[in-house]
Amino acid sequence: MCKRSAIEALNDFLRDLMNSDKIFGGKVIVLGGDFRQTLPVVRKGSQPETIAVSLINSPIWPALEKLELTQNMRARFDPSFTDYLLRVGDGTDQTEDDSLIHLPSSILVSNGSQNASLHDLIDVVYPHIHYRSENPALPLNRAILTTKNHFVDEVNDILIDKFPDFLNSLSPSGLPPYKLILKPGVPVILLRNLDPTEGLCNGTRLICKSLSKYVIHAQIAVGDFAGKDVFIHRIPLQPPTDEQYPIPYTRTQFPIRLCFAMTINKAQGQTLDYVGIYLKEPVFSHGQLYVALSRARTASQVKVLIKPPFFDKPRTDQTKNIVFREVLETSRIAAK
Repeated sequence: MCKRSAIEALNDFLRDLMNSDKIFGGKVIVLGGDFRQTLPVVRKGSQPETIAVSLINSPIWPALEKLELTQNMRARFDPSFTDYLLRVGDGTDQTEDDSLIHLPSSILVSNGSQNASLHDLIDVVYPHIHYRSENPALPLNRAILTTKNHFVDEVNDILIDKFPDFLNSLSPSGLPPYKLILKPGVPVILLRNLDPTEGLCNGTRLICKSLSKYVIHAQIAVGDFAGKDVFIHRIPLQPPTDEQYPIPYTRTQFPIRLCFAMTINKAQGQTLDYVGIYLKEPVFSHGQLYVALSRARTASQVKVLIKPPFFDKPRTDQTKNIVFREVLETSRIAAK
């Protein structure tokens, strides 16, 4: 609610503008407010000082036509709550000493348990704060209200630590992670075609030689260009268009990622000296198991770890193999 001085200034302005002695220069002005709500803020002001700056103490007030609204539209589906709010606003639900009010246990965290904490309140208001909702605007429809700014800061500090840094947490296929941790000597894989004529293709494996803020000195590890020194710079990277995100974004990063491990799909076309296959979950598409097993030259160069349970009788020597036979049959017919 604004101070009376603001309304009085508007009145004076319109009277001067319209060259009229009528209130608001004869213009129709609609004001809305609820005096059960907070009054204008007067820093370190007493109760009389706060009341004095309210519109009800303005000489304009008697000249205004007052219309009273009778239905609480926000809480119209809960009449008992509406009545309770009116009693709270009117101060008719106070205790005997007129300074306290009893709140129903149904609206108290943990039903008023003495062990309830701020974290309990946060968990009730934001039960899924650790996870990004499909509706990014969902937190905007919730809030924890408190009395002073330093309490607000306390709550916000807790929640910002819980809230996921959305863009930085995204890891689309084909992009390096937001936080790319490298050391000299580590193996990396290139994620973009930078210069195919010089051996810098999507999927090229390299060894980091030295690192600086804006450039990486690396050496191509395999293929016709093995042993060639190259320099990799940061470039703007965007997620694939077929991956849906609430907002478009660009990440400026080195187009590489560590390749101690890589996806089966990314390994397609690679030849490796030793292959470990970690099946924490079974393969999920046609040909994946085949690709994984066929990256090495011999069976002695392959080791598979299957993490149970995936079946009623979990075994560490069984896993899925998805083969679309019609694809194979069609390809064979076409080849004849």
